[in-house]
Amino acid sequence: MSNPVLDSAATPAALPLVVRTVEIDDPGPLLDLLPRDDNVAWIHHGDGLVGWGRAATFTTSGPRRFTEAASWWREVTRHSVVRDEVDVPGTGLVAFGTFAFADRATPAGGAVSGLSVPEVVVGRRDGRSWVTVVGAGITTPPAISATDQPELPGEVTFSDGPVDPDAWQHIVADAVGRIAGGGIDKVVLARDLVATLDKPLDVRAPLARLAHDYPGCWTFHVDGFFGSTPEMLVRLERGLITSRVLAGTIRRTGDDTHDLALAASLARSSKDLEEHEYAVRSVADALAPHCTSMNVPESPFVLHLPNVMHLATDVTGVIRDDASALALAASLHPSAAVGGTPTADAVALIDDIERLDRGRYAGPVGWIGASGDGEWAIALRSAQIESGGTRVRLFAGCGIVADSVPADELAEADAKLVPVREALSPR
Repeated sequence: MSNPVLDSAATPAALPLVVRTVEIDDPGPLLDLLPRDDNVAWIHHGDGLVGWGRAATFTTSGPRRFTEAASWWREVTRHSVVRDEVDVPGTGLVAFGTFAFADRATPAGGAVSGLSVPEVVVGRRDGRSWVTVVGAGITTPPAISATDQPELPGEVTFSDGPVDPDAWQHIVADAVGRIAGGGIDKVVLARDLVATLDKPLDVRAPLARLAHDYPGCWTFHVDGFFGSTPEMLVRLERGLITSRVLAGTIRRTGDDTHDLALAASLARSSKDLEEHEYAVRSVADALAPHCTSMNVPESPFVLHLPNVMHLATDVTGVIRDDASALALAASLHPSAAVGGTPTADAVALIDDIERLDRGRYAGPVGWIGASGDGEWAIALRSAQIESGGTRVRLFAGCGIVADSVPADELAEADAKLVPVREALSPR
């Protein structure tokens, strides 16, 4: 398929997209369908969406990145012709996107924000499977089958990013001191790790490993940015809003009895409960103007992942306005879970002391449909492919409050780097 690409310099009216979705037999593992290049993925418990090719793209940056992307998407959907024979979330016209964490007008490392409409999307949900084709005219859906096996990573060398572990602990101590001085209750600090590969990365290999090892997370790839995140920033589906808040973490040991005791201690930890409360409050406050009613549980539950456990709360609401999933994501970003409390002051402190360009780490990543429904997660446990695929930057972050201990926060960050680090390592 060789459709022309609609980019940020073109007008949707000049190139209306023709979209067709048809139901198909179960195609098997969705990630097995991906070609090596120009692919996107969004997988959770084996279901989700994968796609390839580019029928339309839009890139942006700076403080108006969400507004500009939402405006472009409204124009694309308004001028598109859609024939959807399945009509479930994820069918019809769909765009995948990633957004930078910071409002800086000049993105670093190529970490622009934007949306992309694949030429082909294959999806599965609740036992139903489909294929969507997008182009400049009516197109027969292609035959769907597994492609070649992904090339496994070869030799990989890991090294510290711009801030080594000792320096990062000093940054954490600085943050604790500033919190003690008043004005800020919590700040989230990130660190990175650099993986150098002996050959360009075939992203399908780490995606398959992440999806296998962390099925309860959302495994994603958009424009060279990939990972497996446990935190759903916002889902909008037929008027129902859902947001999963994670804050408060403890590393698992692999011993089930010991891990149960650790989970109980996490649920009682005043430090972690305080951090979690800030995050839940920021999400509830951001969603409230968009909801006719909301449910905010009084106490979190403990989410068990293979490498760590988190305090988690699922906030739900019924939408009152015509906000899209992308607009809701913009309202929520950055939440206290990735910025801090109060948000503006915490983000200013991050800019002052973190010494790291986050790029798209901790920004929204996900998809949006023509109706405005969609899913946007927080891009945690993630990595950015650079230098033609031979360099990958891995990211992790921790919430810092008044009684945070720098060595403990470093151990938590290291635990959060494990998923992508292991996914890049040769088997």
